[in-house]
Amino acid sequence: MTLHQLRIFLAVAQLSSLTRAGKQLGIAQPTVSQQLAKLEESTGTRLFERVQNRMILTDAGQILLRHAQFILTELDEAESGLRAFASGDRTIVRIAGLSSVIMALMPRTLRKLGAPHAGIEVDIHEAPPSEVLDMLYARRANIGLIAAESLASASIGFKRVPIIKDPYVFAAPASLDLAGLQDPSSLPPEQQRVLESCIQFHFGTQHTLRVQQWYQTVLPGHRVIAHCRTYEMALSFVRAGLGVCLLPALTSFLIAGNLDGIKLYATDHGTRNTVALMPEQYARLEPFRSLVATLQEVSTSVELPPIEPMAPFLATPAKGQAADASLRSVIAPID
Repeated sequence: MTLHQLRIFLAVAQLSSLTRAGKQLGIAQPTVSQQLAKLEESTGTRLFERVQNRMILTDAGQILLRHAQFILTELDEAESGLRAFASGDRTIVRIAGLSSVIMALMPRTLRKLGAPHAGIEVDIHEAPPSEVLDMLYARRANIGLIAAESLASASIGFKRVPIIKDPYVFAAPASLDLAGLQDPSSLPPEQQRVLESCIQFHFGTQHTLRVQQWYQTVLPGHRVIAHCRTYEMALSFVRAGLGVCLLPALTSFLIAGNLDGIKLYATDHGTRNTVALMPEQYARLEPFRSLVATLQEVSTSVELPPIEPMAPFLATPAKGQAADASLRSVIAPID
C-alpha cells in the first residue's frame, strides 16, 4: 500500500468516478484503474463496487476511507508545518471559488495580510461550485469559496467557515425604468419584450431550480434567451439591452467596478451565503487560518453597488409586496 494509491483511492471515493478522479489528479484513467487494482490486491479485498458507471465503496472500502483520510491529513499537516521552517521558502495557498467573491475580497485580503511581504503566494482558480468541490477533493485547492446553497448537506472531511452574504438583485438595462412598476403588461411592447427576456444560470444545483421558480412567479410570461455559466457574461447581455437577470449583488465587481447601462433592483429572493470550505487541518495551520480570518474581516467593509427599491411586480406573493427599504449600503458578514 502506497501513499500514491491512497490519494487515488480517496479521490475515487469522493468523486465516485474513475474518469473524474483521473482528471482532477492529472492521471490517465487506465493508470487510476491499475493503481486501484494493485491496492485491492495488497489489501486482499474489494474496495469498490462498480454500479452503473459509478464507484461505490464496499464495507471494506469504508474502513479504508477513514484511515486514508487520517493518514493523508496528517501528511498534509506535517508538510505544511515543515515548510514553515524552510528558509526563504514561499507558502503557496491554492484558492478556488466564485469569481465575484474572489474579485470583491481577495485583493483587499492580500493587501491587509501583507501577502507580498509575508512569504505567501496565492494560486487562484475562478470556477463554478462543482469544479471547486472537485478541486478540493483532489487536493488541487486548499480553500474553496462557494455559496452554501450549492453544497450538499454533508461534505466529507471539510470545515465550513462563514465569510460573507450578499442579496440577490434584479439586473435590468438602465433604459428600462421599473421604479414603482405594478404590471409589466403596462409597458410599451418593446420594453415589455426586454423585461420578459431572461438570462439564466445552470450550475447544476438546487438553487438553479429555485431561481427558475422565482422567474415563473414574478414574470410568468418570460422566455429564456440565454443560458450562462458566468455572471459576467449575463451582465454583458443586460448591458447590451438584451434582457434581464437575477444575480447576487457582488457580481457588480465583475464589470470593472461600474454599472453603466445597468440598474439593480432589490428583490425578496434572499441572499447568497458564501463560505470558505477547507480540510479540517487547515483551520489550525498558518497561513490558511490567518487568510480565512482576514477574509472575514475584509467582508465587513465591502460596499454594495447602488440598488434601487424593489419594484412592486418583483414581490413574490408568499412574501408580500413590501419593498426592502432597509437594504444597507455596506454588506454584512455571516454571523
